[in-house]
Amino acid sequence: MFTYETADQKEVRRFRIAQFNGRMATVKSGSKAVTGFVHSVLEQESAIPPRWTITIIPSAPKEEPKPLRPGSRIRPFAEDLY
Repeated sequence: MFTYETADQKEVRRFRIAQFNGRMATVKSGSKAVTGFVHSVLEQESAIPPRWTITIIPSAPKEEPKPLRPGSRIRPFAEDLY
């Protein structure tokens, strides 16, 4: 699990929406990006300004889909017509 802390309310709202809808979210921390499902969004009540701790369960990167068939052959014999 990846834990991320933020004070940005817009970012927290985005994570809560992703958690509610079951969508994946991406966090960029420095040069590293983590994509996964949001497990929890917890507010730290004692912090001023308010802060939230977000826990993300990383998912494996997707492989690029392979084409099912070769590229299209538009007019393969067009040169024979002329």
